[in-house]
Amino acid sequence: MNLDELLEHLRGQVGNAVAFYWNTRGSQARSQHERGTTDQGTRAAVTGGAQMNGFLDILAHGLRTIGVPSESIHFHQRLELPGFFRATKMWDLLVVIEGQLILALEAKSQVGSFGNNFNNRTEEAMGSALDLWTAFREGAFRNSSAPWLGYLFMLQDCPASRSPVRAKEPHFPVFPEFKEASYAARYELFCRKLVRERHYSASAYLLSSADTGLQGEYAEPAGDLTMALFLRSLLSHASAFVR
Repeated sequence: MNLDELLEHLRGQVGNAVAFYWNTRGSQARSQHERGTTDQGTRAAVTGGAQMNGFLDILAHGLRTIGVPSESIHFHQRLELPGFFRATKMWDLLVVIEGQLILALEAKSQVGSFGNNFNNRTEEAMGSALDLWTAFREGAFRNSSAPWLGYLFMLQDCPASRSPVRAKEPHFPVFPEFKEASYAARYELFCRKLVRERHYSASAYLLSSADTGLQGEYAEPAGDLTMALFLRSLLSHASAFVR
C-alpha cells in the first residue's frame, strides 16, 4: 500500500471516529447519571476522557503501517514530556523512536459552553506549544531534531456555535476577522493561525452535530485544515525516521 492509498484508507475511517466520539460521550454521561455523580452542565460527558480515542486509533494505525514500531507509539500511557514552564505536560499521542522525540499531538473537542470554554481551549493549545518549543530549545529532548506538533480539533456543529458573536471593544478594536465571527469561525481562524505562526506543524478542524454525528457525519469547513492534509503531514514526517 503506497502513501496515497493509505491516506485514502485512513480518511475513510474518520466517520467511524466521529461516531465513536458521540457514542462515548453519551455512554459516559449516562454512566455518571446512573452513579449519581453527574457533573455540571455538559462536563459530565467529557470528564471520563477517551472520546477522541477513535481518532488516535486512526493515527496509530497509519504510523504502524508505515513502519513505526508499536512500542514507539504512545496514546494510552507514558504521555508525559518535560516542559520549561512546568515539570511535565501530558500529550494525547507521542512517537519516541530510540530516544528521539518524533512527534507530539493534541486531540481536543468542545461541545456546548462555547463562550465559557473558547479562551480556555485556545490558551491551553498556545501554552502547550510554547512550553514544548522552549523546552526543546533548552535541550530537554536530548539530541532530537525538531519534532512534529499536531493539533486536531472537533467542534459541535449547532446554531449556538455558528451564530455571530459580538466582541467587546472597550479600549481598542479587535482585528477585522473577529468582528461578528461565530465560535465556529473563531476556531477555524485559531487552528489556521496556529500553523501559520508555526506553533504547530499541522492542524485539522472538524465540525459535527450531536444528531448526525452518531452516524459518523462531519464537515471540514476549511480546505487547509482537513484530515487528509493533516494525515499526510504527520505520516510524511514520521516516515523519515523509519528504517
